[in-house]
Amino acid sequence: MSAEQTEIDEILRQVDEESSEGGQLSIVDNSSQRSAVSGKSPDESDRRPSIPDLLPVLPVRDTVIFPGTIVPLTVGREKSKQLIDAVVTGAKILGVVTQRDAQIEDPGLDELYRVGTVVSILKLLNLSEGQVSIIVHGLLRFGIEEFVQTEPYLVARAHTREDTYTSTTELDALIESAKTQASRVIEMTPGVPEEAQMVLNSITKPSSLADFLAANLSLSTIEKQEILETFDVVDRLRKINRALAHQLEVLDLSNKIQEQVKSEIDKTQREYFLHEQLRAIQKELGETDGREVELSELRKAVAEAKMPEAVEKEAQRELERLQRTPQASPEYSGAVDYLRWLCELPWAKSTEDRLEIARAEKILNEDHYDLEKVKKRILEYLSVRKLKPDGRGPILCFAGPPGVGKTSLGRSISRALGRAFIRMSVGGVRDEADIRGHRRTYIGALPGRIIQEIRKAGSNNPLFMIDEVDKIGSDFRGDPSSALLEVLDPEQNNTFQDHYLGVPFDLSKVFFICTANYMEAVPPPLKDRMEVIDISGYTRLDKMFICKRYLVPRQLEQSGLSSRQLKFSDDALQMIIESYTAEAGVRNLEREIGSVCRGVAAQVARNKKHPKVITRSNVPDYLGPIKYEPELALRTSVSGVVTGLAWTPAGGDILFVESTAMPGKGGFQLTGQLGDVMKESAYAAYSVLRAGARKYGIDPRRLTETDVHIHVPAGAIPKDGPSAGVAMFTSLVSLLTGRPCRSDVAMTGEITLRGLVLPIGGLKEKTLAAHRAGIRTVVIPLRNKKDLVDIPAEVRKQIKFVFCKTVDEVLAAALEPDGTKRRADGAARRPSSRRKVSTRKVTRR
Repeated sequence: MSAEQTEIDEILRQVDEESSEGGQLSIVDNSSQRSAVSGKSPDESDRRPSIPDLLPVLPVRDTVIFPGTIVPLTVGREKSKQLIDAVVTGAKILGVVTQRDAQIEDPGLDELYRVGTVVSILKLLNLSEGQVSIIVHGLLRFGIEEFVQTEPYLVARAHTREDTYTSTTELDALIESAKTQASRVIEMTPGVPEEAQMVLNSITKPSSLADFLAANLSLSTIEKQEILETFDVVDRLRKINRALAHQLEVLDLSNKIQEQVKSEIDKTQREYFLHEQLRAIQKELGETDGREVELSELRKAVAEAKMPEAVEKEAQRELERLQRTPQASPEYSGAVDYLRWLCELPWAKSTEDRLEIARAEKILNEDHYDLEKVKKRILEYLSVRKLKPDGRGPILCFAGPPGVGKTSLGRSISRALGRAFIRMSVGGVRDEADIRGHRRTYIGALPGRIIQEIRKAGSNNPLFMIDEVDKIGSDFRGDPSSALLEVLDPEQNNTFQDHYLGVPFDLSKVFFICTANYMEAVPPPLKDRMEVIDISGYTRLDKMFICKRYLVPRQLEQSGLSSRQLKFSDDALQMIIESYTAEAGVRNLEREIGSVCRGVAAQVARNKKHPKVITRSNVPDYLGPIKYEPELALRTSVSGVVTGLAWTPAGGDILFVESTAMPGKGGFQLTGQLGDVMKESAYAAYSVLRAGARKYGIDPRRLTETDVHIHVPAGAIPKDGPSAGVAMFTSLVSLLTGRPCRSDVAMTGEITLRGLVLPIGGLKEKTLAAHRAGIRTVVIPLRNKKDLVDIPAEVRKQIKFVFCKTVDEVLAAALEPDGTKRRADGAARRPSSRRKVSTRKVTRR
């Protein structure tokens, strides 16, 4: 105890002694504050110090002082210290009011309650760290009319309020009820000193009784302030009685809960004692109980699990600890669950790989069309596995737009290998414990998903597909992608350690395959551990073949139809591909085919007439109006409109760059929700145009008198990337020269201030998008010529590629020659279109 606290206690003790001599003052100590209450004699108001009209005011936090109480206060604010210095040398009288908000450092009139207590300072103590402690005695209530001074401390015009009451039967009943309930509270509350009951019995005035109880009850600051502001003594005692009744309910419930807990503990101890007696009796009779049977089963399971030496040693140690643990203990069930997990894991159980290369190739070709690069890599893996059975498996990552068959390809590979197949989606996973598990110290702890799925597979060498690795999240619970670093590293995963198991598990025999739509979202350390295989979208011919071989038969079967009841003509499938879907994969295509099949199935089920063959003419009867229609010629029939190519996580797409000019002062404006990189490409294109204006047949003075506006439609979709540079430059030249761009030409490429065209990424996806849109000429950077090998031969035959090194070559290939008929207004107008707007983010790279 500090010296300051000792001195405070000594002062309170002296007050106790002085007050007890007259029988009018007593002290009660509770957990929140120490207070003294006085029952004043009739002539006490004559002995009370005079209260000035202008009263210094001390704001306090989270404390309400009642008349008759003696309370120690710690003063730390500078203004409050100046107030104490001024008051302590004078009459030692001041007003104490409570702040509405304890966080305010310098409260004004609106931040303070208007009713407080006039107090006299009994003692002043200087504490450490510049703080001051005062011991004050509450005298009577007062109200603040206004502040007449705010610096250096608060001074208020105040009026005091004496307690008046008339003795009635109701008042006597309230006093008796309050004392009775307070006595019960004192009895039921542990740690209350015996003097409290003596003080309670010695108080005769109803106002003093109410203030005494209000100061010592466990009430909030707002509730205490409400009682302080209750001037009517009868109303004040009613509120005190309600508060006492609530306190008694809480104490009764608390005691009831404690009795229940004690009863449960006694019951548990009694059960433990009886169980021990039963064990001793069974031992004497030569019988075994359920605990011994369970321990015997666990020993047998540990012996048969064929664990590694270090793991078996840990399991034996846990068994020994389990034998010493009472069965009623919560740790017993946790230890049993842990041992069962260890025993059920496939430490030495493997499936034998079917290393028949020809058979595997046949299965892959049956299940998937095209995807030659993926099939080639799988066959290489099988060949290496056949020559070196103990080699470590690769970590593959299939990257491509949705619906191209990444997940289903994993199932085909597991069937070809003869391995168990596990699929785990990590999209949206934010908790590291989902990968590594929880430590056993937590209630309800479990291993992570990796160990859980391997236990379900029943072998230590399954094909484990981790879907959507580009959509892993992270927050305060950890970074799951970092937890995957050890899992997907062939050099480390042979000692993978789950937090729950606490022992290493060998994952080197597992064939891990990941999938992603957008590799830029995958953290670089994780990407570095994987061999990325890009799977691009399908051409129209590919989709036609997939429809006939896979999609139509599957949807007919799911709809309960046979091939004799319904067929699709080639024209109908072609119409669905071109006019009802616009995607790199075939997921939506299968949905549309399924819609047609379900529509026919509904007619068959009702015994209605239905078509035997779906033709181009009756497709709209089941799918409604067409969703996509060609708009290229309309969009590029005016100068200033150019077709560009974009790469998105869902495959390639085309977009249009539109430019217009208006009288102005050489301003330049960009719209269409463009990213910073795309904006920089536009500024670079405009600078190249201004620098070579005369070469392109543009009067430089016109640029200073004209405002130029570039817009990329579908303004609600974010767009970014540098490869729109040549499209923006071509659009500006087309606008200012009046030469429209050819309607069958699309372009992509990054531009430099020297007018060079730099290479871009995603050429295959962009070319397939151009092919779907009916483009016949694609202008690409010269340095992308090497990437044409990735483009399907069918597409290469139908599209003419123009390789450009400079922007001049781009203009020569894309713009109509001089003298071509153009619009009179020279401005790009966007006609109406029924093209379905995508909501995915467009990233040009």
